[in-house]
Amino acid sequence: MTDHTQIEPRRALQSIKPYTPGKPIWEVQRELGLVKVVKLASNENPLGASPLGVKAAQDYLAEIHRYPDANALDVKQAIARKLDLQLQQLIVTNGGDELISLISEAFLEPEDEIIVPSPSFTEYIFGARLMDAGVVDVPLNQDFAYDIEAILSAVTEKTKIVYICTPNNPTGTYLPKQDMERLLSALPARVLIVVDAAYSHFATAADYTDGLEYVRAGYPVVVLQTFSKIYGLAGLRIGFGAAPEAIIRHIVKVKEPFNVNALAQAAAAAAITDDQHVQSSSQLNTAGRERLYNALSLMGFSFTESMANFVLVELGAQAKTYYEQLLAQGVVVRYGDIWGLPQHVRITIGTTEENEFLIQALQSLLPK
Repeated sequence: MTDHTQIEPRRALQSIKPYTPGKPIWEVQRELGLVKVVKLASNENPLGASPLGVKAAQDYLAEIHRYPDANALDVKQAIARKLDLQLQQLIVTNGGDELISLISEAFLEPEDEIIVPSPSFTEYIFGARLMDAGVVDVPLNQDFAYDIEAILSAVTEKTKIVYICTPNNPTGTYLPKQDMERLLSALPARVLIVVDAAYSHFATAADYTDGLEYVRAGYPVVVLQTFSKIYGLAGLRIGFGAAPEAIIRHIVKVKEPFNVNALAQAAAAAAITDDQHVQSSSQLNTAGRERLYNALSLMGFSFTESMANFVLVELGAQAKTYYEQLLAQGVVVRYGDIWGLPQHVRITIGTTEENEFLIQALQSLLPK
């Protein structure tokens, strides 16, 4: 069959690279003929979904012939109560990814620029490229800490948005509160700061801030949070943004009317009240991080201490080979080449059993 298509896509698409997700367990099992596969690549909650969220979704099943609430009022009310926010300061989205796209659509013109510390979550760049806006890359320090001076030096008249992922994906490092406040005070009022706090529940540092206090104080800040991580609702795709009411009003204008499905809304409204699940997940993660640190140190591998539910590990020039060998043993981690880190892998903290399986697999790769 001859292809006669002559439809030209937008020029902006030439600079867009589609997101490459980690492989699901079933795909790895099928490709490699494995029975046991441990997936430690996508920063999912190894304890599973919030039990309260699961029950709420199950209870709602009989109502799925109805369209979902376009305003996600029940979810917003639950979030507002939990986080001491106003309904007008919230927007509920189809995961955090949609919020990033909506922010781009609401605020970026082709002549605008965003500032993205790197390496970081690649969807910030995707959103800007989609709107044909410019991207200014500001490398993190050698130890993957944020360089506030470099960020401020990169600001020009074209700067519209500064993205801060804290804890940062894939490094696990974070922006201390004093540096956040320094950034807020130094940036022009016309610049929007997007604080991606998707991993905030795993942070244990005393000087960590998830940014919500600045939303309450009226700063030009959008805080992104998700139900995919600690609440375990990744398969339902639901997240939210918190910002001053005036900013939310702009974002809502480009939102699809039924962007979040009804089961996700029911589950999220219940899950955000599930303090026991959050506490259990956080405790498991903290203990698992320490166990992994100790094992990596004994094996001689360098790593970056993390405030998230994953650890960035430097495996050296053989990183890709190690990644492939781990995969062959049924351990799925994330190879760092996607972030320009070809000597690294990112490892999600799993259950105690999963962590031990990973550690044994890593040990088997070392020279005897």
